[in-house]
Amino acid sequence: MKLKTLLKTALVGAMAALLTLPAMAQKTRLSVYTALENDQLGPYKQAFEAAHPDVEIAWVRDSTGIITARVLAEKDNPRADVIWGLGASSVALFDTMGLLHPYRPNGVDQLKPAFRSSKTPMAWTGMDAWLAVMCFNTVEGGKKNMPKPTSWADLTNPVYKDAIVMPNPASSGTGYQAVYAWLQIMGEKAGWEFMDKLHNNVAVYTHSGSAPCVQAAKGERVVGIGFDMRGAKEKTAGAPIDIILAKEGAPWDMEATAIVRGTKNLAAAQKLADFAVSKPAYEMYGKFYAIVGYPGMNPSPPNYPPSADSAMVKIDLGKMGSERARILAEWTKRYDGKSAPK
Repeated sequence: MKLKTLLKTALVGAMAALLTLPAMAQKTRLSVYTALENDQLGPYKQAFEAAHPDVEIAWVRDSTGIITARVLAEKDNPRADVIWGLGASSVALFDTMGLLHPYRPNGVDQLKPAFRSSKTPMAWTGMDAWLAVMCFNTVEGGKKNMPKPTSWADLTNPVYKDAIVMPNPASSGTGYQAVYAWLQIMGEKAGWEFMDKLHNNVAVYTHSGSAPCVQAAKGERVVGIGFDMRGAKEKTAGAPIDIILAKEGAPWDMEATAIVRGTKNLAAAQKLADFAVSKPAYEMYGKFYAIVGYPGMNPSPPNYPPSADSAMVKIDLGKMGSERARILAEWTKRYDGKSAPK
């Protein structure tokens, strides 16, 4: 009798286990391409998966330039399901090439107009904006009698010889937005002439938008042209740096979300696109960025330059994306010799 009971219990347990298998199998794994900072990946994944436990994010993370090149290389055989956290200029380029799946996320109408694609049908949405700033090490600058720069033009002063570091625009979104903005602010001819002079003072072009401000913070270089929030973070940690918005204007781009055309996980991808424009998502973005796309949210990180949004130069994100290949080819021909090894 006891044997029968044991067998019956075991059978019931086995059947229960089998019944749970389909539910487990229904969990969808999304391949998500991103250029988010590494410290953002865990919180973003955790927040989304808590809201949608039936979907799992598998990050593919690299710098903006590398992810952009990867999407373009895979255009005939896409491997990504979603882009979550890549420069809008790159995403706008993908849109013009037909690489995105049109989708209007639930709740998108609540966003600031600049953070919504103006194309119909809509294919991408904005998350947050980041700026290129100058991080100036006041201690090292004082030791070397180097004045605090206030403009991009100041950086061509021979006193900064080998004291400047900036990102390679082919690898870094921060680097490309700076180069593009200089060409817009100064004009094509004057812009390249400015970069010729700047190149004389650049010690190295990094492959990360965060690295220049980190190097300036450590005193390895006097001036780092880099990512605004990284500069604020380093200053808050005690680094002797000033974060400078150049008087000509601050180059910028915004991070964007989009569904990749051809995804086999469309329903799950749409859940991520919806989540990306939700109020909780923007509250999360605001922990890492000072300028976000949700109205009424004004994150104020410690040591972030005041009125930074008013310093943003006028930029056509679509044009910024479409001219990318031409500008990067010219930049590489002129300056790549000082790029850090990959």
